[in-house]
Amino acid sequence: MLLLCIESSCDETAAAVVRDGREVLSNIIASQVDVHARFGGVVPEIASRKHVEAISLVVREALTAAGTSLDQIEGIGVTRGPGLIGALLVGLSTARALAWARQLPLAAIHHMEGHILAPLLETELEFPFLALAVSGGHTHLYRVDGIGQYTTLGQTRDDASGEAYDKVAKLLGLGYPGGAKIDQLAAEGDPTAISFPRPMLHKPGFEFSFSGIKSAVNRYVEQQSEPVTGTHLADLAASFQAAVVDVLTAKTVAAAKAEGLSRIVVAGGVACNRGLRERFAQLAEKHALQVVFPSPSLCGDNAAMLGVPADYYLSSGQASGGDVNAVASWPLDTVGSGAL
Repeated sequence: MLLLCIESSCDETAAAVVRDGREVLSNIIASQVDVHARFGGVVPEIASRKHVEAISLVVREALTAAGTSLDQIEGIGVTRGPGLIGALLVGLSTARALAWARQLPLAAIHHMEGHILAPLLETELEFPFLALAVSGGHTHLYRVDGIGQYTTLGQTRDDASGEAYDKVAKLLGLGYPGGAKIDQLAAEGDPTAISFPRPMLHKPGFEFSFSGIKSAVNRYVEQQSEPVTGTHLADLAASFQAAVVDVLTAKTVAAAKAEGLSRIVVAGGVACNRGLRERFAQLAEKHALQVVFPSPSLCGDNAAMLGVPADYYLSSGQASGGDVNAVASWPLDTVGSGAL
């Protein structure tokens, strides 16, 4: 099945053409990072307007890059949620209109479902596996028994890990988005220079909390008699990242052991983080685990990742209704056995 996929859950307008849920023929992304950087974060209303401006161009470019046309497309996949409701509506409305006009089946997909299944676009991966979903809006641990079969094992009680990165970067004057900038600085610093807390690390269960680490960084900066710059700034970034990575990796490995799983997928925007990748590589060897990361181009928000679940649902006759609506909040467990 040749699918056109559309993603607009936050600040990336994306479209892709995917064949048989595995072969990416094109994956086009129009980023709004420069637009939102001046505000230090995503402004929902501006994001929605930029999606409206870009969506038609991005879809057209995805078709052109794939060497195909709408006449050859056999189905459409689109992000239904969770995300910014105004942003989601742009992509979903476009997908619904195309599906209606072309009489094509539509699969409305959970955003994080796309992320955690993205590795299947690049490699063979057997079910079941444990998935750590880490991004600006999510820090969740899922047991994945198959496409459409998800169990939430743990999640953050407050800030997502990516959100903590962005807030700390803003506090340090590094700009937006902050994750990549902290990761780059951390490579030059000493991760043991400053002792930051590891919230929830030694508590039973698989819940996370990152607001405490953010607050600890804020207190540390306020206590300094001079601005934090140079080597001091690099050490702070490295120490902050070490605290976040310690919590993410320890909880994930513990959950895998508790579930009797030897395969782990780490997905979402924070999965690009070099510190996180290096720590998981060490733990994979130590605990005989298979840890899979998508390529960086598939870690951030993109449309190609929707092709895996969309192909599955449409091929098994589980198309969404033409009146399906966007949802800002949507627990992955409730996706059930099909796209709703």
